[in-house]
Amino acid sequence: MTADLFDDLPGEPRSEAIVDGAVVLRQFAREKAEALLAAIDRVTASAPLRHMQTPGGHTMSVAMSCCGDQGWVTDTRGYRYQPTDPLTGAPWPSMPGVFERLARDAAEAAGYRDFCPDACLINRYEPGAKMGLHQDKDETDFEQPIVSVSLGLPQVFQFGGLKRNERPVNIPLAHGDVVVWGGPSRLRYHGVLRLKTGSHPLTGACRYNLTFRRAC
Repeated sequence: MTADLFDDLPGEPRSEAIVDGAVVLRQFAREKAEALLAAIDRVTASAPLRHMQTPGGHTMSVAMSCCGDQGWVTDTRGYRYQPTDPLTGAPWPSMPGVFERLARDAAEAAGYRDFCPDACLINRYEPGAKMGLHQDKDETDFEQPIVSVSLGLPQVFQFGGLKRNERPVNIPLAHGDVVVWGGPSRLRYHGVLRLKTGSHPLTGACRYNLTFRRAC
């Protein structure tokens, strides 16, 4: 893939296959971007973004919050989903309708019908932040896909194999791109490289990622 995919210019939505079961839906979320960002602000006003710690004591470089019936958390007790925000003790904010509709539509466009997410992870990347290769395997039903939405600054998504040591493919993602993977790709390792310094008209010096899952 070439660097011109980073160009933040309007274009026709299109689908690009990564491997069997995984696609990039270019520009799929662009028209809803402002509504999605406004919804992020509403959610994080109740459930603030925070830098969680891994079970090994490492502080994540990505600031995170959640919404929906379940939220993903990590601390010294391990990785898990739970219905309450550990920061406030309150239930996670309800998933905004614009989130759920986009997740369902993207899943269907990728060939996964009847996706019904009950968790949305909201990640904010600032320059230098990254996410190492990992599997999404804390969910109970691996038949359900993952839907991942990019907003703001461009970043390189890495999509690997079913084993950590398999070399990943580097995929540039721009504002409004959506990655969907499931079926034979559901447990593939994935992550993102360090975010480079920049500025976006809607998000400033950061990138937001919305990751939709069926946790329970």
